Amino acid sequence: MPVVAPMRDPVSAYVAVGANLGDALAAVIQAIESLNHLPLTEVVASSALYQSEPYQAEGPPFINAVASIRTRLTAPKLLNELQSMEEQAGRVRSRQNAPRQLDLDILFYGDATVFSHRLMLPHPRWMDRAFVLWPLQELAPHKVIPVMLHAVADQVIHKLP
Repeated sequence: MPVVAPMRDPVSAYVAVGANLGDALAAVIQAIESLNHLPLTEVVASSALYQSEPYQAEGPPFINAVASIRTRLTAPKLLNELQSMEEQAGRVRSRQNAPRQLDLDILFYGDATVFSHRLMLPHPRWMDRAFVLWPLQELAPHKVIPVMLHAVADQVIHKLP
């Protein structure tokens, strides 16, 4: 009889979703829906959609959101799945901060701290970006304190109706 490894407990994670090429609004909505189709993963909640001017990036305005997920995938496997979704959406990694059809970043993976050449958790720049802080505070207000929002007040961002 084969030995079956026990299923790992699900981990709560937060994924930033953004796009600024093509139909960015549709791409972000579709990406959030597609997170539910990842193996061993479900979307618990998603934030409102936001439009933001590029910050440390180029091109037209971005559409952004954050999704709260529960997953049994390891952090590296989740990263692989997210990068596969980006590639399927047409993302080409030509240079850092280039415009993109889809951008998916793991912000938090439970309480994990990871520092590798492929993955850093929590995301190293999450606190510096209004397009992460505003949607994240909807889902995890305990992670975002008012002084963080004040620190990014110069970044242009608008909640979409």
